[in-house]
Amino acid sequence: MLDEMTAARRAGAVLPALLLAALAVVFVLAPAGQGLADSAKGIGSPAIELPAGVPPVRFGGPEPLEIATRSGVRSFDVELAIDEAQRARGLMYRRSLPAGRGMLFDFGTERDVAMWMQNTYVSLDMVFIRDDGRIVRVAERTTPLSTATVESGAPVRFVLELPAGSAKALGIAAGDRVAHRLIGR
Repeated sequence: MLDEMTAARRAGAVLPALLLAALAVVFVLAPAGQGLADSAKGIGSPAIELPAGVPPVRFGGPEPLEIATRSGVRSFDVELAIDEAQRARGLMYRRSLPAGRGMLFDFGTERDVAMWMQNTYVSLDMVFIRDDGRIVRVAERTTPLSTATVESGAPVRFVLELPAGSAKALGIAAGDRVAHRLIGR
């Protein structure tokens, strides 16, 4: 009986060991580096298919971001668009953007900012944010694939793009405060 129990324990230990070994192989073979390439899966989005000749861009994140609204704190996971290539690409070519996800654009210093929706297939809410984290303007339900500019209306350092309808549904408005490790530094 004791030999059977020992054999059963050993057999039971083999399966977890095999699972750990398989996971180790997956992590070793997975591409290194932080961030998400827009030629692969975006944040919760289906694979992004880029047109021929359009190079992939790697984004930072996802990272947590919070907005303190009049009705409570709203949390999001955001990709980061910090350099020129990332800001130029943004959410272009994405076919979906799940609720609770977004992209934070950092322009480095406060300035007047104009965004557009060229090659962007999903409608977005654009949240324009000062360096101190205060929201100055929300442009709701932008028009997909439009080359019309969406202006900040005042100097801002950041723009947060969220799925269309998020601002209204969550009560996000001018005057609210945004918290993220890059904001207010």
